[in-house]
Amino acid sequence: MTTLEFKENLLQLKDNLYFFAVKLTSDPTKAQDLLQETFLKALLYRTKFRPDTNFKAWVFTIMKNNYINDFRKQSKINRAFEQSEDINIQKDFYSPSPEAIKAEKDIHKAINSLEDEVREPLVLFINGYHYKEISVMLKLPIGTVKSRIHFSRKKLSKLLADYKYKD
Repeated sequence: MTTLEFKENLLQLKDNLYFFAVKLTSDPTKAQDLLQETFLKALLYRTKFRPDTNFKAWVFTIMKNNYINDFRKQSKINRAFEQSEDINIQKDFYSPSPEAIKAEKDIHKAINSLEDEVREPLVLFINGYHYKEISVMLKLPIGTVKSRIHFSRKKLSKLLADYKYKD
């Protein structure tokens, strides 16, 4: 495929890529940024495209991977910021009781006792990810993600029965 053909094929996908980006980001501005990043990477790595493969799938994969990578980077930044804020808040305003410390340890122990396949979606959900995001990150159907989170919650409820609210 010549450079001109490559660019023409890429431009023909612009509308479809934009709608996919909007679907991923739920924000037209972010979708436009994602589209530009995808075009840039496709052009930069044009030599990596094999002519005997599906061009459309190749470009959409670039977009999906860009989105996932950006999402992970932003999540790490947000978590680091939140953790630094949490540390300052705890030092300044919050001195946990021994009971609270024990409860937190028990909760962490219970979560860590779960099988990996149900713990991973639960931890991501606890950290604020939506089902759809977890589904993309773990490459699982959304129904599977929901059922694993539901299963892990039920198991945690049994493991932490001593902490249930009592009137």
